Amino acid sequence: MLANAFIEKTTKPTDAELAEALGDRAKALWDKLAAQLAEEHGVTIPDWHSYSRKAGWTLRLKRKDRAIVYLSPSRGCFLASFALGEKAAKAARESGVPPAIVRIIDEAKRYAEGLAVRIEVRGPRDVAAVVRVAVAKIES
Repeated sequence: MLANAFIEKTTKPTDAELAEALGDRAKALWDKLAAQLAEEHGVTIPDWHSYSRKAGWTLRLKRKDRAIVYLSPSRGCFLASFALGEKAAKAARESGVPPAIVRIIDEAKRYAEGLAVRIEVRGPRDVAAVVRVAVAKIES
């Protein structure tokens, strides 16, 4: 992943800085994903964090007190990351996501919080897959 253009900042990035870091296409996908999760699934609490200079900024999208997905900007794309428990992972596998996403889930590293599933978002199909995994997490 590329370092973000705004990693030196101590406050969350502005919309313009995010657009510059992502590029137009990825920013449109980012906005579409965030809007769809908010409107259709109640994932409405955005929480920006910068865990380190190297990692840059991450947007944690929450539903009530529960973190659903973490979005990390990169040049021309972004990473959607999940911590999936066993029930959520099973539901995600069975949700109709493409075989490549099932493989990502099956090969994910296991932590105490769950499986560390990371999906690179480069197009509309990736957005749809991320929404399916998010719904699996919400419903588990």
